[in-house]
Amino acid sequence: MNAAKVGLLAALVIVNIAFVAGWILAAKRHGLRERPTLADIAIGFVTDFLDTLGIGSYAPTTALFKFRGKPADELIPGTLNVGHNADAFLSTVLFVTAVTVDPVLLACMVASAAAGAWLGAGVVSRLPRRAIQLFMGVALLIAASFFAMTNFEVLPAGGTAMSLGGWRFGLAVSVNFVLGALMCVGIGNYAPSMALLALLGMHPIAAYPIMMGSDGILQPVASLGFFKSGRFAHGPSLGLTIGGVVGCVIAFPLVRAVAAHIYWMRWLVIVVVTYAAVSMLRSARQSQPPAAAVAVD
Repeated sequence: MNAAKVGLLAALVIVNIAFVAGWILAAKRHGLRERPTLADIAIGFVTDFLDTLGIGSYAPTTALFKFRGKPADELIPGTLNVGHNADAFLSTVLFVTAVTVDPVLLACMVASAAAGAWLGAGVVSRLPRRAIQLFMGVALLIAASFFAMTNFEVLPAGGTAMSLGGWRFGLAVSVNFVLGALMCVGIGNYAPSMALLALLGMHPIAAYPIMMGSDGILQPVASLGFFKSGRFAHGPSLGLTIGGVVGCVIAFPLVRAVAAHIYWMRWLVIVVVTYAAVSMLRSARQSQPPAAAVAVD
């Protein structure tokens, strides 16, 4: 294993130690004692199973949270980042060690995503409930659109490159900064990242260690901001963590076996996510304060 990958995995361990310490301190500071339910664990299992297959977990999790009616909408972004972090850690270790990609590109894109997440978490932690509902409603529609474009083969299939140079390198790193920030409002980076790297001529498999590595670093970094504000649901986050680890471990060796069924699974996700997007935007509309009455002399 080259030095860049060793450095990335070392950074992964360090930020996750900070993540665990931050969660413990946040639980004490904010008096968080909620326990996970079986539903929380099941959601974590299903969504991180899909995540390991390359479909993503943020949009399906948000949709299932909306169907269930909890946690509160303003707590969903933080819960996604905190609860899916364990899956991101495992996926990073598995895919970074299994797939060979340019280590400099990998390291720069991961660092860029982490910087974007740090900025994004600080912003999202201060947003009002309605703003988060609007952002997440739009995020879910964007996710559904990317899923549909993938199924309709509108997005490029990609090339054969496992590295980038020149302006392509700079563009990939810059866009990943934006994707890292958007992860904090619930826009998963899998579909946008795969589309970006395919447009730049990279092999589709090259996207996996970059996507997983970005999540593995940016999610604990973003979570530190949510720990500070307390804007995450403790019980559901624990449930996502428990179920997600099991889902990831089971899904990884089955990636090739279930590849033929991902097309139909993606259509199911599109339907569920679109419904959740409409529901989220409807909630934002209902929470809009009424217009002030006009005084009449």
